[in-house]
Amino acid sequence: MKLRLEDNTLRLRLDPPEVAEFRQHGLLETVVPLGLQATDQLTYTLERTADVSALTVQTEVGCIRVLLPAAVADIWTSTAEVSLRGTVAVQHNQVLHILVEKDLGCKH
Repeated sequence: MKLRLEDNTLRLRLDPPEVAEFRQHGLLETVVPLGLQATDQLTYTLERTADVSALTVQTEVGCIRVLLPAAVADIWTSTAEVSLRGTVAVQHNQVLHILVEKDLGCKH
């Protein structure tokens, strides 16, 4: 799973095996080591949950959690739909755009 942060956009891209894993388990997690200590890392997850009603982001120290409503996740992983989009209000009257996409690769 790839994470891309640019300006006010957070984007996750999943390749086909990751989409299948997410469909089966409802969770994908990537840990990026950033230093010599075990705590020097960034974790980002994509989670299927019944606890949210829209695509959203939660942050904790060293962790970015992208949460998908269970029904939305189930439909997205079982159809040809490529992208999910959402927005979250953030500080200074701005919004964070969230994109979760299937990375279908080039077909050359």
